Amino acid sequence: MSSTVTNTDVLVVGAGPTGLLLAGDLAEAGLSVVLVERRRHEVSNLSRALVVHARVLEQFDARGIADEVVAGGYTISRLALFESARLNPSRLPTRYPFILFTPQYEVEKVLERRAREAGVTFVYETKVVAVEQDADGVTARTEDEDGQPGVPLRAPYLVGADGVHSSVRPAIGQPFPGETILSSLILADVRLDQAPERPFIVNAVTDGFVLLTEMGGGLHRVTGWNRHHQLPDDAPLEADEVQELLRMNFGTDYGITEIPWMSRFHSDERQAPAYRVGRVFLAGDAAHVHSPAGAMGMNTGLQDAANLSWKLVAVLRDGADERLLDTYQTERHAVGKLVLRMSGALVRAALLRGFAARQLRRAAGTVVSNVRPLADEAASMITGIGIAYKAPRGAHKLTGRRAPDFELAEGRLNVLQRGGRFVLITPAGQDADVPGHVANAHWTGDRRTTALVRPDGYFAWATDRPDAAGLRAALATWAGTATAVA
Repeated sequence: MSSTVTNTDVLVVGAGPTGLLLAGDLAEAGLSVVLVERRRHEVSNLSRALVVHARVLEQFDARGIADEVVAGGYTISRLALFESARLNPSRLPTRYPFILFTPQYEVEKVLERRAREAGVTFVYETKVVAVEQDADGVTARTEDEDGQPGVPLRAPYLVGADGVHSSVRPAIGQPFPGETILSSLILADVRLDQAPERPFIVNAVTDGFVLLTEMGGGLHRVTGWNRHHQLPDDAPLEADEVQELLRMNFGTDYGITEIPWMSRFHSDERQAPAYRVGRVFLAGDAAHVHSPAGAMGMNTGLQDAANLSWKLVAVLRDGADERLLDTYQTERHAVGKLVLRMSGALVRAALLRGFAARQLRRAAGTVVSNVRPLADEAASMITGIGIAYKAPRGAHKLTGRRAPDFELAEGRLNVLQRGGRFVLITPAGQDADVPGHVANAHWTGDRRTTALVRPDGYFAWATDRPDAAGLRAALATWAGTATAVA
């Protein structure tokens, strides 16, 4: 092995959506980043994730890439979960009141381009096989695709975003408890002679379910499960099995003319106990995996990245206390656990057998869909709009909650956040002396609240009365710089 060590500010392992967003954020903030990926650098259409929810689109908007991502897919304002259950995001309080369907690889293209433009160094066909920590940093031992030792990589912090088969997670001694909830799921790209009535349709019957999604280029993606075909992941998948799945759920296979690609996989529910072990963090599927129900997996991973990136910047660049990084565990582990419960409940509801159980599911779906507060709450949680972080006892009611894209005197909040900035919102006519990575904006009306919004779009601190000492403390804790406040 070479004795040369490559040094960087942050080492990110895994070039999926989570790793790409995280690496791009760090590099845009001026940190040096090496991103290691075990695969070759090639565009793959083998994408299981197809949905980008509203909360992630807001995060993309704060990075100036939302419009490009939206343009690469198509939107719907209603989503049938099963039978009478309907998700209606059109009433969500967001600039993105819809569900965006776009293949994961299209999202990755945008995120990779952004990361490259920001200066991220990519290292492909390299696997991290060991992680060693000391008081000053982390050293990652690597191998190339032939199993030959590579150059050691060293950084103050390492983030494992290398998926469900993460090599970082076992290297730091983290188990991955949970269970397989669905075996022999079908994934296939098909060409159809008969176009479905909508670009995205989903249904569940007694013995299975299926999602049929338009992919562009004349292709549709079939994702589903048939109780009567339970085979190992490596068992051959035949065309008639795909046809049977569609007919069982929709009464037709829409005239399949070609199946360019198909595969079989399984779905797990698992979560690592710790997202942080010393100087190493886990994010995305390396930290948690969910059922496909609700399409929350990729979205949860992207939110992990948005939560962690600015905290690393605050510590490494802006002098924040290293204890700020502990909030990644407390905030994101709780969200991962919540998403596991939500997606698990959806898939178990879809798999109910027996007439009485299915009637109960239908009745529950009708109630949730037709009682507006329940319907809006369901849409809010599944899309991430309604998820908040627990606030300390006695904190202002806004603390930990998502900050909507306010129209402020200086412009939209999401635009002011670009570049990973905090935004301090103060009453009209009141200014504060803030560091350069904090924008001072003003309410357009007579609102008297002073609020500090984190780069990931959540309120860090707020007050309804003048509190210069509290603001100084909040800036020091979250933004890393104590400052005089006017």
